[in-house]
Amino acid sequence: MADVARVAGVSSQTVSRVSNGFPGVTEETRRQVLAAMRELGYRPNSAARALKRGEFRTLGVITFSLSTMGNIRTLEAIATSAAQQGYAVTLLPVAVPTQDEVNGAFSRLGELAVDAVIVIMEIHLLDAATVSLPPGVQVVVADSDAGDRYTVVDTDQVGGARDAVRHLLDLGHDTVWHLAGPEDSFAAQRRANAWRTTLAEAGRGAPPLVRGDWSAESGYRAGLRLADQRECTAVFAANDQMALGLLRALHERGRKVPEDISVVGFDDIAEAASFLPPLTTIHQDFAEVGRLCVEGVLSKIRRPAQDAAGQGTTLVPTRLVLRSSTAPPPRGGAGRGGRGVRPR
Repeated sequence: MADVARVAGVSSQTVSRVSNGFPGVTEETRRQVLAAMRELGYRPNSAARALKRGEFRTLGVITFSLSTMGNIRTLEAIATSAAQQGYAVTLLPVAVPTQDEVNGAFSRLGELAVDAVIVIMEIHLLDAATVSLPPGVQVVVADSDAGDRYTVVDTDQVGGARDAVRHLLDLGHDTVWHLAGPEDSFAAQRRANAWRTTLAEAGRGAPPLVRGDWSAESGYRAGLRLADQRECTAVFAANDQMALGLLRALHERGRKVPEDISVVGFDDIAEAASFLPPLTTIHQDFAEVGRLCVEGVLSKIRRPAQDAAGQGTTLVPTRLVLRSSTAPPPRGGAGRGGRGVRPR
């Protein structure tokens, strides 16, 4: 810093103000200092800055899966939002979701010097009585259910599933079959519960639940079974990837979509509009989930006393995206309304 000050012809304090982005420096002086930094190859020492400020400008992210579309898009949104706030992101994937692995992940993040942690979790680990995140660490949890112990940001899983089922019922289908996600997923659990509740509220019986694992391959296997259920005229798939496999299986078995069976997905991935037929689905705003995670954890860093009791859950709304994979049930089929019924 002293060398930069000498080359630029300014004080070390001025160099510090320019380096840290503080006001009170003329534009001409700022250009001189920046030119001197480039000439000398000067870069501010982040470790020294952290010691002086008491912060590292880095957020840790713990996630248990990088294979699911939701986690990847949430992580991307977190990284983008953090960068906009001047923070870097340190990612720590956890291969096996256990108490020891979670504690080890927090220990490693501590060694890597982060200011706070965002946990992307879609399994039941935080719900276990044996699990507790380290005290004193500011934490926001995405896509999970941590009760009142932690701040949670999640998509409105219930509202989205309800809209999917109601759309199919409004078209005139007697009932809606459900291709659910894995049992250990909070998102899958909420979508399945909302599917069952919405049918009950409409006075309709719930067909046997069909289980997948989020993958298109599991959707294909489930679709081969559903294609044999001649009374099945509508399916709500818990994500778009499984819906893709389902569409393939129905096509191979000669069941036309939407003439014979209507299909609704969940996520609204970029490729959903290019499925054959284009997929009606529930849109999740992953960018907003990521932004709120970063906003929440930065609020905790900056106002720890005010936010100590500010736990709870923030739900990001979903919306139904209508495309070509849904229609009234076939004439003479299981639907009540026939072709004349239109969605409300």
